[in-house]
Amino acid sequence: MDYFFEHYVTLILTTIYVGGCLYIGWFFKKKASQGVEGFYVAKREIPGWVISLAFFSTSASTNTYIGQAGKSFEYGLSWAWMGLIWTFFCIISWQLLGPKMRFQTARLKSFTIPDYFHLRYKSNLAKSIRVLSAVIILFATLWYMIGIAKGCAHVLTAVLDIPYEYGSFAIIAVTCAYTIWGGMYSVLWTDALQGIIMFGVAILMLAIPFVYVGGVDQLFEAISTTEHLTKSGTPIKSGLVTFGELVSFLYIIGIGLAVGMKQISEPKNLIRFYSINNAKSMRFAMIWTPVFLGISLVCVMGLGALVHGMASIDEANYLINHTDEVVGFMLDKFDNKLVSGICVAGLFAAGMSSLASVIIIIGTAFVKDIWHVAKPMEESKIIPRTKWFMGIYCVIVFLMTLYPMAGIVELTAFAGAVFAASFFPAIFGGLYLKWGTDLGAMASMIMGMLTNIVWRFVFRFNYDALKDIHEVIPAFIIAMLTYIIVSLLSKNRQPDAAHLANLFDVKN
Repeated sequence: MDYFFEHYVTLILTTIYVGGCLYIGWFFKKKASQGVEGFYVAKREIPGWVISLAFFSTSASTNTYIGQAGKSFEYGLSWAWMGLIWTFFCIISWQLLGPKMRFQTARLKSFTIPDYFHLRYKSNLAKSIRVLSAVIILFATLWYMIGIAKGCAHVLTAVLDIPYEYGSFAIIAVTCAYTIWGGMYSVLWTDALQGIIMFGVAILMLAIPFVYVGGVDQLFEAISTTEHLTKSGTPIKSGLVTFGELVSFLYIIGIGLAVGMKQISEPKNLIRFYSINNAKSMRFAMIWTPVFLGISLVCVMGLGALVHGMASIDEANYLINHTDEVVGFMLDKFDNKLVSGICVAGLFAAGMSSLASVIIIIGTAFVKDIWHVAKPMEESKIIPRTKWFMGIYCVIVFLMTLYPMAGIVELTAFAGAVFAASFFPAIFGGLYLKWGTDLGAMASMIMGMLTNIVWRFVFRFNYDALKDIHEVIPAFIIAMLTYIIVSLLSKNRQPDAAHLANLFDVKN
């Protein structure tokens, strides 16, 4: 009874939110089970405002609201530059990729990103590209899902005293349930609900440090002359408000590119373009999605730096080494039941929106793009098998979340780097370059994947001069050059003229 009295507001609000997500999944259960197109891409009939909010909510995940927000506790307000980089790539995604991807995937009757590669490059090698891209999705998504679950679990531990392992199980199990029930319908409609909540929570969380300290002037005076220490034990002093003093701009650019470029390469974002219902809806989303994302990022990216004004020296010494716990600490320190309840619901929304998006992506990748390619199955078996694999993969993610390989920011940034280098050249080339070839696509995927792995595990953390050069930078450059060079050298492998005309002639 004492526990319930202490946390009843947070528990009630979180229960209402979780119940709403489960209801949406159950509501669309029948509709999503009527065919592969319904379960995978919601029959391409979702309104633009839903897609806009869904894209925003899945782009700004736990990585943003907990991991990135907390990282600014270590790096100061300089970390807020990350928000500008992300917003830029959001604009690029909707202006450069969205309209063409919606057009081409509809004509090709594509349901997944891997089958887009297969249908677009149309050759005896295209099937191998499809399988390879599906394998990359399964690999990179694992890192991403672990980061999301880790962040949500830390918040539940800090605010509700729920053990870490129980919190990670809860977030994964609930999200898996409504995604399995309603497929892409439930993913997009719950993401839209989550986007509304997240937008409000971003503004609310920004206000907390100012209210706690007593005003804007008081807070900035506190963080401008803090006695807190950096990780290395040196005084921070004015480092929180001085650009580039606590973190190199090169590192900001690297992480910003790795995470920001997911919006132009990651399947969970690009698949949104498949489901939008018409050109008018596309135009609405092209304008408003960057607005939703940009305002939210302004609020949360520098939040951790402001939390220094709420922390004692001993608390700061702990948090500087555990930045994934900064947001949970802030809510616990503020100690307002209503505010904590709303924020926990919003942080749950941030995690669940991205988890749901990737859960369905990994299910479609394995069943439709690996299993079905290797051994074709009846359409009636595709959806049930997709659901089974989604459940199995979530169990694997939960087990690995108990022993995460890195912090939230590094986990999600590595996943983003893999997608950016491995997928963007083949996607951009497929949409804009008639002379792009299957051989160029496959070679760029292989080089992008290998460069990411080799740079991270062989070079970056073994040489001090390279530690701030994120793997996305060399990997993306090498993959893009590989696509261009190999495609030019293999022009004889271009698809036939009729196929290209169908994709590039909008009047056709």
